[in-house]
Amino acid sequence: MTTLATRPRAGRPEWLVPAGLIALSLVPIVAGSARLTQLTTGAAVTAENARFFDSPVPVVAHIVGSSVFLVLGALQFAPSLRRRRWHRLAGRIVAPAGLVSALSALWMTLFYAMPASVTGPGLSAVRIVLGTGMAAAIVVAFVAIRRGDVRTHSAWMTRAYAIGMGAGTQVLVFLPYTALAGTPAPLTHTLLMTAGWVINLVIAEIVIRRRARAGRRRTGAPRAATGARLS
Repeated sequence: MTTLATRPRAGRPEWLVPAGLIALSLVPIVAGSARLTQLTTGAAVTAENARFFDSPVPVVAHIVGSSVFLVLGALQFAPSLRRRRWHRLAGRIVAPAGLVSALSALWMTLFYAMPASVTGPGLSAVRIVLGTGMAAAIVVAFVAIRRGDVRTHSAWMTRAYAIGMGAGTQVLVFLPYTALAGTPAPLTHTLLMTAGWVINLVIAEIVIRRRARAGRRRTGAPRAATGARLS
């Protein structure tokens, strides 16, 4: 995954954003690790986890793919790494891991029997749309970088990462609601889950537009200076 190399803002450590993203990604990573522990140690099968024991490959692929995508993807936002060969090498791992995460999520949505406690009306449709969108964004980003279009590649990988990080943000959405109102009703559950993805995508679009404006300023400055010298 290649993103536009931008200088970190004065007064803000360049590792602040990657560190924050990794901290947020620990939520789904820890939950996934707990799920893997259940599968490998032969935990008791319940109505809540039976689908994972019946078909473990998709959930294991999703946990591993998502963990790699979220952690290495977070490091791709570090400006110093974007200017190094490491960024390109890591991108060759990040993109496939993201595809595994998205496609396994689609498989589970379509073929797992979801208990009522983890779903709500319309949530499967939302997951299908976003899982498809995440996979498509990674493909578009790959095609863009193959033709040398770094700006388009950067934008679409940022959108894919925003979708992939949904589980982390959803915890931040659910915690205050649950503390104030208790367990959400099925429709509210769907709305809260969707809100996590929407928040991430809105932030992603803000980042993409700021990055584009910064790029235009950098490319416009030399032209303006040249024009001044000619005049």
